[in-house]
Amino acid sequence: MQDFKAVQDSQTTLTELMIPSYSNFGGKIHGGIILSLMDKVAYVCAAKHSDGYCITASIDVVDFLAPVEVGDLVSLMASVNYVGNTSMIIGIRVISENLKTQVKKHTNTSYFTMVAIGDDHKPKVVPGLILKSADDVRRFAQSLNRKKLKANYKKDEASIKDDYTDAQCVTLLKGERCQISL
Repeated sequence: MQDFKAVQDSQTTLTELMIPSYSNFGGKIHGGIILSLMDKVAYVCAAKHSDGYCITASIDVVDFLAPVEVGDLVSLMASVNYVGNTSMIIGIRVISENLKTQVKKHTNTSYFTMVAIGDDHKPKVVPGLILKSADDVRRFAQSLNRKKLKANYKKDEASIKDDYTDAQCVTLLKGERCQISL
């Protein structure tokens, strides 16, 4: 295993034609198809960086910015934005292209945390990351900030799972679109 690898060494693009069997009831490409493709490209990118098997540990928010149509060519571009000891944050950008009109649209961006797994089925150390461009440096720094936000979010989420009294719940739900019918 190399001690460090450049971002460019593992960058991966997956391109696939969107066929009718991928569509949902509204005639657009099903979001689950896009998520599956995102997971595949994240895996390949992480496996290239770590020289081995990886698992998906978490997926940050996936916003669907624009619909993908049957017949569109979808390209998913992935790169390692950050590495820890055994984990990597893979940034993914999804672009769809109408082949008839050549109109391209950005449909998704997401960040997958992947963990490298060794032959002993335990997390293994991954190579460090060589940052060769201002974009590489920015993405690494943004990933650090995203990790901090995620940690804070987990703390905040844990605090809202505490038991609420009936009175607190009733107060919180005032003005919401619900009826309490106990």
